[in-house]
Amino acid sequence: MNSIKHIENALKELDDEVQKILLNWSIPLNEKDNLMLPILQQKKVLTQTLEDLNYLKNNPPSPNQPCGISKFREDIK
Repeated sequence: MNSIKHIENALKELDDEVQKILLNWSIPLNEKDNLMLPILQQKKVLTQTLEDLNYLKNNPPSPNQPCGISKFREDIK
């Protein structure tokens, strides 16, 4: 699945971006938090999407049936 590969690449890019922020000593700590929060939120969404896609790849739904992803997820909110 190409979408899985794209999400994995996006997650790696987000990790790299977080590392750049963390290693930049010229940025104050509270500003680092503000810069990283949206990145970490994106990462959480992409991670959940990746888990969902992997689940669906390994457990394809039957035709005309719901995918059942809500049973797989532990922390649906």
